[in-house]
Amino acid sequence: MPLDARPHLAPLFAAGFVTAAGSTGVAATVGAEHESLGMSLSTLGIFLALYDLAEIVLKPVFGALTDRIGAKPVIVGGLVVFALASVAGVWAHGAWALSAVRVGQGVAASAFSPASSAAVGLLAPAGVRGTYFGRYGSWKGIGYAAGPLIGALALGAGTVGVLFAVLGILALAAALWVAASVVSVRPAPKQRATVADLARAVTAREFLIPVGILAASTAVLGTLTGNIPALGHGIGLPVVVPAVAVTLLAVVSSLVQPRAGRLHDTGRLSTRAAFTFAMTAIVVGIVVMALLPSAATILIGAVLAGAGIGVATPIGFSALASVTPPERLGRTMGTAELGREAGEAAGPLIVSAVVPALALPGALLTLAVLPLAAGAAGVARRAPASNV
Repeated sequence: MPLDARPHLAPLFAAGFVTAAGSTGVAATVGAEHESLGMSLSTLGIFLALYDLAEIVLKPVFGALTDRIGAKPVIVGGLVVFALASVAGVWAHGAWALSAVRVGQGVAASAFSPASSAAVGLLAPAGVRGTYFGRYGSWKGIGYAAGPLIGALALGAGTVGVLFAVLGILALAAALWVAASVVSVRPAPKQRATVADLARAVTAREFLIPVGILAASTAVLGTLTGNIPALGHGIGLPVVVPAVAVTLLAVVSSLVQPRAGRLHDTGRLSTRAAFTFAMTAIVVGIVVMALLPSAATILIGAVLAGAGIGVATPIGFSALASVTPPERLGRTMGTAELGREAGEAAGPLIVSAVVPALALPGALLTLAVLPLAAGAAGVARRAPASNV
């Protein structure tokens, strides 16, 4: 294994950027133009859910396939399919055609997203694994933030079809880069595993705690992104203030991830301390915004939550990779991604369920229970290493 993994991992960062930019870019752009595209609000909601639904169902499947045939072919194949689906979107008109494109993109992302995470875990030397997971997560964060901007520029240049063309080009370029630069990792010999073995693996603390941390972090990220603007509107703030807060949330998370990974690699930030800090920062950020809503507290809360998410993400993945045999890393990353998707879906559902009774500030306090519970589990005594 090469001492310097950067030439092999940089294309994987590009793959992470593509899936994130594709997710938010299409969602924001089609959301803004849904009426002209023949969609009602109800149809739009279904359209937006298709991408995440495909990922929830298929990420563990493609994670297992990664273990069987290796990460590189799954990444390249997924990116090529993403490019083809995006190019089809250039000529897609109407809700049904656009929905088919969205499903195609979601299926493709379900393949190359967990495979890319697995490849980072396999190719990054053990002593710098956290650093590279941090860089990978940082580029995904940049993609999430850049997607709506790319969509807005595409609309300014023409139609939604321009966005799909740009995404197709980006995905194809990433596929060629991965194919040319990422080394192939031969799949490790597969060990026979029974259903009981699998059940023990996915219920072991070393699996459940990092996945719980990742799920709670993603739940907060997705929920605050959608609800900070509503919170600001409710107290009469100018639109720009919550918009800046949402941007700060994404930017701080992206900037913190590589630094947190390096601190973890050098032993200056233990897994337990990282999880404790991350969940505490997120909870405090939510509480500050919910109990004392103002322009200042919304901005401070966004920075705290972003910092917590930025610490939790790379160290959560690094913790999973450190206790997972190479032959099962794809399945583990696929299942971890499934946990994140579940968290992303659960956060908004929790808030929407309780907001009629508690109003938005009270609903956000209810959301804080997720990171609080995940953090409490993370500081408890750890069990022996698992074979997830």
